[in-house]
Amino acid sequence: MEFKDYYSILGVQKNATIDEIKSAYRKLANQYHPDKNKGNKEAEEKFKEINEAYQVLSDPEKRKKYDLLGNNWYKHRNTGGTSDDFNWDEWFEQPRSSKRSNKDSFQTFREFFSQGGGLSEFFEKIFGGGFSGFSQSQGFTYSPERGQDVETTIEITLEEAFKGTSKFLTVGDKKVEVKIKPGIQDNQILKLSGLGAPGKHGGGNGDLFVKVKIKPHNKLERKGDDLFLDIWLDLYTMVLGGNAKINTFGGKVKFNIPPLSQNGKVLKLSNQGMPLYSDSSKRGDLYIKLLAKLPENLSSEEIELFRQLKSLRKKNTKEVVNEN
Repeated sequence: MEFKDYYSILGVQKNATIDEIKSAYRKLANQYHPDKNKGNKEAEEKFKEINEAYQVLSDPEKRKKYDLLGNNWYKHRNTGGTSDDFNWDEWFEQPRSSKRSNKDSFQTFREFFSQGGGLSEFFEKIFGGGFSGFSQSQGFTYSPERGQDVETTIEITLEEAFKGTSKFLTVGDKKVEVKIKPGIQDNQILKLSGLGAPGKHGGGNGDLFVKVKIKPHNKLERKGDDLFLDIWLDLYTMVLGGNAKINTFGGKVKFNIPPLSQNGKVLKLSNQGMPLYSDSSKRGDLYIKLLAKLPENLSSEEIELFRQLKSLRKKNTKEVVNEN
């Protein structure tokens, strides 16, 4: 009988943790699984070896016994001994009923025997046979695998971001409705749990991640929850003051223009910006920049009045200077 090096079979160190052993086993078992290597006898034998190694190294009692046996075996071999003159008898397991200590052991050996395969002589004599009695009709089974996450991007307008909207996406063979709350930010990512790719072998679905892109608006600029707007006013309103109206996503808004407003003056309209994503009953602010539009196609009479105004302005400015 030959000694089997289970650590080498799984490709792990002798001091490997149980998590490292599980990780190595899952990787190799997936690689050599018979369902992926149909008709490949070599892969089937490798798969049996991997499972056998895992049954020993994942069980604390079996691993302890195996490590003691291994230390004795390597000492014997290093002094010139062979398999033929090694005292295997003292390591043989006495016949007894088997106990399945965990779900992994049960499932793995179910896969073994469902295909009519057997354990190695080394395992049977050292650890006992005990894992038999499954029908060949049961077949191999994979562990449940979670479906992959799916990422996609959708575009909406600033007005849709203000009011909220719904968009429909096609994911695989199904249509998914994505509901977007008012106040969503540009490049914000929405997670729709369980709407990604379907799982395999009973595993759960992945998640759907949707990045929301907001198209630039031709007049409004957004910064956080605030909006910024430039409006053009005639010179007379800038000088004399007055009222103005603008259309917003929330409806018409009327506001006052202070007299003698300078070109580029910014007015703040509180609570007229974007809804807050966390609480749509609250809103950011709207900032309006006032830009003066000079009159065009002036009549000779209007030009004369401007000359008079200029002259009057110079006189008033000179008087102020003289008073000082």
